[in-house]
Amino acid sequence: MRVKFDRDTCVGMYQCVAEWDAFEKNLNDGKADLQGSEEEDEDVFVVEVPDGEEFDAKFAARVCPVDAIEVYDDDGEQVV
Repeated sequence: MRVKFDRDTCVGMYQCVAEWDAFEKNLNDGKADLQGSEEEDEDVFVVEVPDGEEFDAKFAARVCPVDAIEVYDDDGEQVV
C-alpha cells in the first residue's frame, strides 16, 4: 500500500497529522509534510505504508478536507 500526497493542494488544516504519525506539521510553510516520502512530481510525494499502519493512512486520507491525500493498494488501485 502506498500514499500519494499533493502538498500544493494542502491547506494546512493538519487533520492528517492527528490521524497518522507519518504526517507532521510544517508551520513555516503552513502545510503538512509526509515523512520518509520521495517527491514523485513537483510537490507530489509518495511513501510506502509500513505494515500495521494501513488503517491510519486511510483515515488520514479520509479526513483531509481538500483531498490532498490518496491511498493505493498493492495493485495500484486507489482505495481512498
